[in-house]
Amino acid sequence: MSRSDKYCVIMAGGIGSRFWPMSTQKFPKQFQDILGTGRTMIQQTYDRISKIIPNENIFVITNKEYVSLSHQQLPEIPEENVIGEPMAKNTSACNLYMANKIAEIDPNATMIVLPADHLILKEDIFLQKVELAFDLAAKNDYLVTLGITPTRPDTGYGYIQFVEKKDSSYFKIKTFTEKPMLELAQSFLESGDFLWNAGIFIWSVKSIHHAFETHLPEMTQHFKACEYNAESEQSCIEIIYPKVQKISIDNGILEKAKNVYVIPSDLGWSDLGTWTSVYENAEKDENSNAINQKYLLTYNSEGNIVHIKNNNKMVVIDGLKDYIVVDTDKVLLICPREHDQLIKDYVLDLKNFKKGEKFM
Repeated sequence: MSRSDKYCVIMAGGIGSRFWPMSTQKFPKQFQDILGTGRTMIQQTYDRISKIIPNENIFVITNKEYVSLSHQQLPEIPEENVIGEPMAKNTSACNLYMANKIAEIDPNATMIVLPADHLILKEDIFLQKVELAFDLAAKNDYLVTLGITPTRPDTGYGYIQFVEKKDSSYFKIKTFTEKPMLELAQSFLESGDFLWNAGIFIWSVKSIHHAFETHLPEMTQHFKACEYNAESEQSCIEIIYPKVQKISIDNGILEKAKNVYVIPSDLGWSDLGTWTSVYENAEKDENSNAINQKYLLTYNSEGNIVHIKNNNKMVVIDGLKDYIVVDTDKVLLICPREHDQLIKDYVLDLKNFKKGEKFM
């Protein structure tokens, strides 16, 4: 397939509340350089995909609050390709919206949908798998996803069960399971026919339209009311968004469709969704501490992640083991690493404080 029929949508609307207090409503994690590489998460996502897709075919969909941030960080992408949603409606609505926009430009388009905030260390393998996925999706009525070989029974990820077929580079999907309990995640890992759902999807606009018409017909009708890439588009979207169902693309389409295929991929992948995932991917000292400070003294402390915004601050830690310590302009967080899934609950509890939202 020609390079010009390939499109990309980068989804950059989340707030990343499990990553508080570094990720906030004003400045979410996809716009930050979390691992100190010199490029933010969304910039790295763009860097990877721009090797095979031209700038004019790359779109960003985000919350309208983050449109100017997206322009600042990705000046290479045409301004009209950065789309602001009027409100958060999970991932079905934004996928249908972008498929409609792209279909209006090119009815033969095949598109990849990428989360803005994922780490991929093996970029060459990623691009190989993406090229295979584009080929499959362009030639067949397939909804294709990349699946990651799981390394631990993580309860924060979705799982994909595939039907075993000998000597194939891709497999038909049997079931999706969203964030299972620990015992279930352990049994998935042991069975060997489960992969992590990386949230990376490839499909032709024709296939995804057909899937929406079949499985989310009401949403399809709402979006048919708008004229795309026209002056009236924005005001129409503002009118229909409040009426549209809030549902993920996984629950709305992929769990129901019978034509979903997965390409198993070893990408050195992490969704960097929690402080533990950042700890795992960060450089560590001889005591397994992941620390971004130049002025630091540690005594009998190991397994900690320490993230201090002010690099000129002296930090002294004694007797701390497996903790998260994050210090920003407004917030100091200290909690055990094993409680990192509770951080989003801390953020919810802030709402009960007088003026608590200024710390969110």
